[in-house]
Amino acid sequence: MTGPERSETYVRYERSRGFVTLTLDSPHNRNALSARMLDELRRGLDAAASDPGVRSVVLTHTGGTFCAGADLGEASDNPAEAAAERTREMTALLRAILELPKPVVAMLDGHVRAGGMGLVGACDIVVAGPRSTFALTEVKLGLAASIISLTVLPRLSQRAAGRYFLTGERFGSEEAVAIGLVTMETADPAATVHELLAELSECSPQGLAESKRLTTMRMLADFDRYGDELAAQSARLFGSDEAVEGITAFLQRRPAAWSRM
Repeated sequence: MTGPERSETYVRYERSRGFVTLTLDSPHNRNALSARMLDELRRGLDAAASDPGVRSVVLTHTGGTFCAGADLGEASDNPAEAAAERTREMTALLRAILELPKPVVAMLDGHVRAGGMGLVGACDIVVAGPRSTFALTEVKLGLAASIISLTVLPRLSQRAAGRYFLTGERFGSEEAVAIGLVTMETADPAATVHELLAELSECSPQGLAESKRLTTMRMLADFDRYGDELAAQSARLFGSDEAVEGITAFLQRRPAAWSRM
């Protein structure tokens, strides 16, 4: 079942042996960040945070795409207003991952695009399989990686950021490890994550919470410092004529007007 008729959950929540697995399961739109997906992800994180028996969280996916970014097909009469609301929800979700006092481990073996890169950047440990590919595609649509830059930029070398933010080109998991976005590339992500969870299970909850805080406090400070400015940029760009053309061209599977110059 697809579209509005779909009744099952978009994010599966499974608890087992001291950890929670949140599985993005919205194949009809390649796990795009729809309003429903954002809401279910946030509620899953809140449930894991409030459960004293949960030591860590695994964020993974079904299908060949981890996350395609924002759901550009969601209808709206006011693109700028819709973008502002989506940006508020995305900002809250990224903060929830960073502020969760438990490690969040991403397990990927599929494509990661745009807003999906923000999720990857927010996770504490990222394990990617050989089918993983990555791209900051906003620039090709007349947009910019506004809010997600708060979690992606701190992970990348400056030269890599300059290249991939500006070109929007695709790169693989080995390159993602080399530039700092991904922790490790492996032929068997599930086995590697299982080993990591075993290591995490030996750590104290307080030790994990306070150690994670050391690694995320600077990113969270940037949310406070730049969040409003970046949210305004996102809303402005989504409401622009150039972005309307870029998104329309993407949905119609045709080249954007500027690509023919």
